[in-house]
Amino acid sequence: MTSSLLDIPVKTADGRNTTLENFRGQVMLVVNVASKCGLTVQYAELEKLFEAKRDDGLVVLAFPANDFMGQEPGTEAEIVEFCTSTYDVQFPIFAKISVKGERIHPLYRRLTALAPEAIGEGPMRDRL
Repeated sequence: MTSSLLDIPVKTADGRNTTLENFRGQVMLVVNVASKCGLTVQYAELEKLFEAKRDDGLVVLAFPANDFMGQEPGTEAEIVEFCTSTYDVQFPIFAKISVKGERIHPLYRRLTALAPEAIGEGPMRDRL
């Protein structure tokens, strides 16, 4: 098992292998995103937060996933183009991953294992 979240291999949207070690010492907001989702406007708010707090050490790390009703069908290049041209996103966007189920990426497997059990019901709650 990987010893740290920082050591888990991830890929950038342009296909480079990396880890979150590059962000050591920063506050990382890891976000599952989808550009064909009803919440796509989240990119604008995430970018505002990133711009406002990056000098204080915050970084937003976007991980697109197509696990929820096919809301992220595009290629990494299409996703980056959409995010930068529509919302002027400057924060890092990574390659598409799976964030649930049998194909869950090791990063999300670790993050969800560390998280307390979710409670409540609502339209944004997806049961595994």
